[in-house]
Amino acid sequence: MSKSPDTKSIMIPAVGGAALVLGVAYGLATTNYGKDRIETLEASFAAERAAVSEQAARVTDLEAALAELQASSETQLSEAQAAAESQIATLSAQLEAVKAAAGAAAENLPAVTAAAASTQARTGGFGLGREAHPEELAAWDVDVLPDGRGLPVGSGDVWTGDEVFSEKCASCHGDFAEGRDAWPVLAGGFDTLDDRDPVKTVGSYWPYLSTVWDYVHRSMPFGNAGTLTDDEVYAITAYILYSNNLVEDDFTLSNENFTEVEMYNTDGFIVDDRPAVEYTMWSGEPCMENCKDGPVEITRRSTEVGVTPADDGSMAESFMEEQLARLGGTEWGKERVAGSVFMGPGGVMQDEPVEAEESAGTEVASADGAAPAAEADAASDAGPDPQLVAMGENVFRKCSSCHQVGDGARNRSGPQLNGVVGRAVGGLDGFRYSGAFETAHDEGMVWNDETLAGFLEDPRGYLEGTKMSFRGLNDPAEVEAIIAYLKSFDG
Repeated sequence: MSKSPDTKSIMIPAVGGAALVLGVAYGLATTNYGKDRIETLEASFAAERAAVSEQAARVTDLEAALAELQASSETQLSEAQAAAESQIATLSAQLEAVKAAAGAAAENLPAVTAAAASTQARTGGFGLGREAHPEELAAWDVDVLPDGRGLPVGSGDVWTGDEVFSEKCASCHGDFAEGRDAWPVLAGGFDTLDDRDPVKTVGSYWPYLSTVWDYVHRSMPFGNAGTLTDDEVYAITAYILYSNNLVEDDFTLSNENFTEVEMYNTDGFIVDDRPAVEYTMWSGEPCMENCKDGPVEITRRSTEVGVTPADDGSMAESFMEEQLARLGGTEWGKERVAGSVFMGPGGVMQDEPVEAEESAGTEVASADGAAPAAEADAASDAGPDPQLVAMGENVFRKCSSCHQVGDGARNRSGPQLNGVVGRAVGGLDGFRYSGAFETAHDEGMVWNDETLAGFLEDPRGYLEGTKMSFRGLNDPAEVEAIIAYLKSFDG
C-alpha cells in the first residue's frame, strides 16, 4: 500500500515561491519609483542651477556697472577739483593785484588829497564822486533843441497821430485838442494873447516845435510818462500842428523836416532883460506901507479864468456848475447859491442878480389876455419850434467842447456860431479856417438847412479835408433840432 504525500512538505515550497514572487515584484516596483524620484530631483537641480547661473550673470553685470560708475565719479571729481584749484589760483592772483593797487594808492594818497583840495578850492566842490560815463550822460541827454539837435530818427503822420491822440491824450485834452475840465487847451486861441483872458495854446503861444516834441516825449501821457515810442511822439506832434491849422492833413513829421515847420508865435518872445532892468529895483529895502499911489482897487477876478464860480450866467454849462448842482446848488445866474456873490456889468458886486430886460420884440398880451390869432401865427412862422430848440440845446452839448453860442460866445478850437445860419462858410472874421473851409468860402457856399444837415451828418464826407474830427449825428431828428437851436441865435 502506497504512502500519501506530506502536506507540510508541499505547502512550504509553495509559500516560499509566492514570497519570492512578491519580493521580486516589490523590488521591481521600488526600482521604478527610485528612478522616477531621481529624474524629478535631477530636473529640480537643473532648474536651480539655471537660476543660480542667471543670478550670477546679473551680479556680474551689476559689478561692471558699479565699476564704470566709480570710474566716472573719479573722473568728474578730478575735473571738479582741478577747476576749483584753477579758480582759487585766479582769485588769488586778482587779490594780489588788488593789494598791489591799494598799496600804490596809499603811497599816492597825499598827492590825490592835494589834487582834491585844489579842485574844491577851484570849483567849490568837495572832491566826491566821479565823472559820468558817456552811457550815463546819453541816458539823461534826451532834450530836443529848436534847431533839431537831440531828435531821434523817426516819423509820424497826422492821421496816425489822430488815432494815438484819441487813445492816449483825449481823456484830458479832448478829441479835438480843445481841452476838458481844467486840462489845458492845445488848439486855437490865435490872436488872443493881448486879450484880458488870453488863450495860450500850442498854436497861439508856443514859439518852438521842439518844446512840443520834448514835452510829449518826457511827460506824456499823464501818469504813464515815457511809454510813447519816438514815432508815436512824431505822430502826436503832427496831429497837434494839424489841429492848429499849421499843417495839412497829409503831413508827415520827421526828424528830416522838423525844422521846416514854422510856429505861429515864433517872433512873439523877447530876450529876458529882467536881470539888467528889473532886478536892481528889488535889491533895496522893500516898501511896507503906502506903496501904491491912489486907492486900491480890484482889477481882475479869478472868475475870469474859470477858477471861481461866477453868478453872471457865464458858467451855466460848466463842469463846476454841474458839480455844485449835484451838491444842492443851482444854475449860476438864475438863483443865488449860499455864500456866492452876484456879479453885475463890469464886475461890480451886487446883492441880487441882474434881471434881463424884456427885448423890444417881446409880445405883450392884449388887455383881455389873449393875443390875436394872426399875431400868434406870425410869431410861429418867425421863429423855430420852442420844443425843437430845447431838444437842440441838449444835442449841442456834443458840440460845446469846441463851439460856443449865445451871449459872450467866443472862438475856441472852432468858431462861435451866433448867426451861422445864412452865413458864408468860412466867413467869420478873426477865425483861422482850414483850407477846406477857405475853398468852400471862395466857391460861395452858404450855411443853410441843407448844407448844415449834410455837414452835421457826415462832416468829413460832406466837406473833404475838414479838420473837424467829429463823426457826425446819426439821428435826423437831432440834426433838425440842432439847426433849429442855431437859428435861435441870429447873431
